[in-house]
Amino acid sequence: MKRIYFFLIFTSSFLGVNAQVKVRFELQNIPQNKDSIPECFVAGNFNNWKPNDPAYQFSKVNGVYLLEKQLPADAYEYKITRGSWEKVETGSKGNAFGNRSLNLKKDTVVKFTVANWADQFKKEPLKHTASVNIHIIDTAFLIPQLAAKRRVWIYLPPSYVLSTKTYPVLYMHDGQNLFDQLTSGYGEWGVDELLDSLIVKGQKEYIVVGIDHGGSERLKEYNPYDSEYGKGKGKAYIDFLVKTLKPYIDEHYRTKKDSKNTVIAGSSMGGLISMYAIATYPTVFGKAGVFSPAFWLGKAIETDVKNALINLNGSKIYLVAGDLESKTMVSDMKNVYQILNPTGENKNIMMVEKADGKHSEWFWHREFVDFYKFISN
Repeated sequence: MKRIYFFLIFTSSFLGVNAQVKVRFELQNIPQNKDSIPECFVAGNFNNWKPNDPAYQFSKVNGVYLLEKQLPADAYEYKITRGSWEKVETGSKGNAFGNRSLNLKKDTVVKFTVANWADQFKKEPLKHTASVNIHIIDTAFLIPQLAAKRRVWIYLPPSYVLSTKTYPVLYMHDGQNLFDQLTSGYGEWGVDELLDSLIVKGQKEYIVVGIDHGGSERLKEYNPYDSEYGKGKGKAYIDFLVKTLKPYIDEHYRTKKDSKNTVIAGSSMGGLISMYAIATYPTVFGKAGVFSPAFWLGKAIETDVKNALINLNGSKIYLVAGDLESKTMVSDMKNVYQILNPTGENKNIMMVEKADGKHSEWFWHREFVDFYKFISN
C-alpha cells in the first residue's frame, strides 16, 4: 500500500489572540483507488466536519494536491476524506481511529501519513477487534426484571490492574456494537480504541459497561412506553440496570458509586432509554449521552422530562443528531433540549446538530470523542 505524506506548513508570524495563520496543506502519493479523478478534502471542527466541503478541497498543482487556508490560532481536530465518511482515512488494516489533533500556537510543521481509505480496505471475514482491555463479565447475565439473559461486556482502563484507585462508570446499550466488529451488525463504535487513545492524551479514565440488546426485543426493551411494536419494557430494563447490574458492578469492581460518576449513553433506541433513565433515576445517573434518539417512538419522553426537571438540576446531558437522519430526528431532539435548557444558558445541557450526521455507527464513533470530553470535565 502506498503511503500518503501530508504536510501542514504554518507561516511564521506572531500569533495574537485572534491572529490568523496561513496553512498550506500538501497531499502527495495518492494511492490507487476506484475513483477516476481522486478528490480529497480536509474535514474538521473548523468546517463543521463536512466531508466534501468545496472550501476545503485539494487542488492538483504540478502533480501535488494543495490546499491553502487561513485559520485562527486555536486547537483543531480533523481527518482526511475523499468526499464522504464512507471514504475517510483509516489505519493500515482499515481500522477506524480517533480524530487527529492540532494545537496552533506557533509556527508548526506536522508530518503524518494516511495509511488507507475506508472504502479501499480489502474485505475479509470479520474477526474480533476488541482490545486487551475488554472482558466479558458473563455471556448470559440474568435480567430478572425481564426474565431474560444477556451478554455483558466491561472495559477496564489501562491503569486498572496496576492501581488501587476507583473509577467512574459509563453504562452503554447495544453492547454488540460497542467494542468488537465480529459481534456488530452494522459496524462498531470502537469505544475501546477511542478510550485507549483519549486516555493516552490525558483524558479521564472510565470503566465502560456494555449490555447486549435482545435482538427482536430491542424495540420494546429500550422503550419505556407502549408503541406499534408492542408493550414497552424499558422501565423494567432500567430497573435492571439500577437494581441489579450497577450493584453487581459496584461490588466486583473498584468504582465511584455516586451519581456524579455514573453515566448512561446509547444511540437511537438507546438514546431514548438513556434520556428516560436519567429523568427517572437522576440520583443514580448524573450524566447521559443521547445519540440520535428515537424520540419519535416515545413522544411521552417530553412529559417525563418536564416532570423531572426539578430533579435534573446539576445533571449533565449531551444530545447529538444529524441532519441526514429521519425526518423528525433533529426537531424531536430540539424539543427535548428546549425543555431541558429553555434559555440555552445551562452549560451542563449540550445539544449538537451535525449537517452530515447519519444514523450510523461511524457517526456515533466520531461524536463519541466530544461527548467523552464533555462528561470528563
